Amino acid sequence: MRKIDPKKLSVQERVEKLHDMILGGHILEAFEKFYADDVVRKENDDEAIVGKNACRLQEENLVTGITAFRKAKVKNVIIGEKISVVEWEFDYTHKELGERKYTHIAVQQWNCDGQIVNETIYNNN
Repeated sequence: MRKIDPKKLSVQERVEKLHDMILGGHILEAFEKFYADDVVRKENDDEAIVGKNACRLQEENLVTGITAFRKAKVKNVIIGEKISVVEWEFDYTHKELGERKYTHIAVQQWNCDGQIVNETIYNNN
């Protein structure tokens, strides 16, 4: 993979690179590159997860548990000065969660280093 310096990219370019990496199957690499060490991540009504290490563990558990991957699609994107809102469509089978087909909306706040510092996720599952 080509080296990317997120600090040199606009929010739109960051979002595009992040999506390209995810859609290319480089989910964990994308997480390492585009999430800040002090990231706060909240999903639906769950408690927030604080810190890159804790969020990485959650991401690894999801990714490594996928047994059949059918679809990931970016449906809509909104870009602001330091914020992005992305609507995803997912369809996969997970060894613990079973069949999963849902829409996922991520509201992401970006810092000046080109990384996500806050992410709120809304799933319709």
